[in-house]
Amino acid sequence: MRLEKCWFCSSTVYPGHGIQFVRNDAKIFRFCRSKCHKNFKMKRNPRKVKWTKAYRRLHGKDMTQDATFEFERKRNRPERYDRNLTQTTLEVIKKIDKVRSRREEKHHKNRMVGKRAKEMREAKKEHDQQIYLIKDPSVLAKESSAKAVKVKVQHESTDDNRMEE
Repeated sequence: MRLEKCWFCSSTVYPGHGIQFVRNDAKIFRFCRSKCHKNFKMKRNPRKVKWTKAYRRLHGKDMTQDATFEFERKRNRPERYDRNLTQTTLEVIKKIDKVRSRREEKHHKNRMVGKRAKEMREAKKEHDQQIYLIKDPSVLAKESSAKAVKVKVQHESTDDNRMEE
């Protein structure tokens, strides 16, 4: 069973799935789903489409330089295996998975370094802008009345008013 990679998004194309496009120069393009095929036909660049692996690698979202990825590279030449070699290969695969997961965690941790402080700044800004939603209306009424300026108005009495009294 041969697992291929989608030309556009780099996801796995399982046997019997996806679309295969053969160009006039005999170059074969495999796509995992019609979404990738349509984007290819629209001549979109996978490095500029945000949901593709090419975009994520280019913009530092996913790990790019990791020696463990070399282990998965495509090999077209059939090789003979003996039991000992197969057994050691399976053991090494487990070790490589551990190394890869540890490196992914480290990569994710490095990406999230400033995220907490940024979220706190944004939350404080939003809180300050929308404080009226949090405070009780009666408290706001008291604050607004306390801020109101009291002005004394003096009525000047005229001679006509004095006579009437």
